[in-house]
Amino acid sequence: MGKDFGAYIEAQQGQMFDLLGKLVRINSGSNNKNGVDAVGREIAAALNDCALTQETIGLEQAGNLLIFRTPPALAHAGQALMVGHMDTVFAPGTDFNDYREDDSRSYGPGVIDMKGGLVAGIFALKALAAGGLLNNLPLAFVCTSDEEIGSPWSKSLIRQEARKSNCAFVLEVGGIDGQVVTGRKGNLSARLTIEGRAGHAAFAGTDKTSAIVEMAHKILAIEALNDPAKGLSANVGLVSGGIGPNTVAAHAEARLDFRFIHAEDGRQLKARLFNICSQATNPNATCKVEILSGRPPMPANEANERLYRHIAHIARHLKIPIGSEFRSGVSDANFIDQAGTPVIDGLGPIGAGDHSPREYMVKDSLPQRTLLLASVLADYVWGNKRY
Repeated sequence: MGKDFGAYIEAQQGQMFDLLGKLVRINSGSNNKNGVDAVGREIAAALNDCALTQETIGLEQAGNLLIFRTPPALAHAGQALMVGHMDTVFAPGTDFNDYREDDSRSYGPGVIDMKGGLVAGIFALKALAAGGLLNNLPLAFVCTSDEEIGSPWSKSLIRQEARKSNCAFVLEVGGIDGQVVTGRKGNLSARLTIEGRAGHAAFAGTDKTSAIVEMAHKILAIEALNDPAKGLSANVGLVSGGIGPNTVAAHAEARLDFRFIHAEDGRQLKARLFNICSQATNPNATCKVEILSGRPPMPANEANERLYRHIAHIARHLKIPIGSEFRSGVSDANFIDQAGTPVIDGLGPIGAGDHSPREYMVKDSLPQRTLLLASVLADYVWGNKRY
């Protein structure tokens, strides 16, 4: 298993790293539509020799969504689904804007989150095409453009494709010791806005209504929602307000993030947030909560564990390190799991430092994970399209 794929992938390593460098050097921050679309064009060009059909869903608000399908996926139900995102957290103008390598690592914005994963997925399909297997594999490869901002435009497409799929594979970064992901927390992102009453600090009286002071009370109450024993986290990560030290702030705003393991915990966190914001410490202040995005939890379950055991068997045969883990971060795998489809995430290459200027990929892991993906997909064909 994987012997012929291994020879092909080894011969293609130069092209794999060339494509990785090309993708990383294209700024594709989530709000940079031109950059995300440029990444999409490079992906389409790289897959041009695989005889896949391409569907483009044009978006004005974000980069276009791409769906590549093998011929059997157009004719039969029971496809396999592969999902990757083209956007990164790095906006245009960031100082972290180049690609470089040393003997063991590759560095650059999005190198593992998740342009390395996209390259692994592309070359796994190219290996299957070279082996003549794509004509027997019902597969859809969805490339999204908005994952880093909560997938507001792609989540319905992901759920739709997941419902047509027997299993799914998401190309987020692998764990540092080779782990793939069998479960994830859910999340909720919110904006809190407080309106006070402007005034001169020197003349503020007992009726002083500072939006910042009211926000301070809210921050303490929100942070008190943290409950590590239950896997609940509440974080006030960004705060702004006021116009100067000698003024009473008329406006304050905060961005909030919540994580939870169970759906009921998420509902309770949301209810407690709204309750906190309904009780003003200063009756003259007003408070508004806006839910910006969210993903359902992806609890560890037997279907995912069964799929993991199958992948782990293949990995061990190939002598590729593997393990399973539950992650606090979220991804598009959360939506796939919500659709009831067995899904394994973290199948991209290994690295760390994502979402920071320290982001790197372990170079040896790119061909390893590409080989694993190709072998897993080939086994889907040989195993009568069922896991």
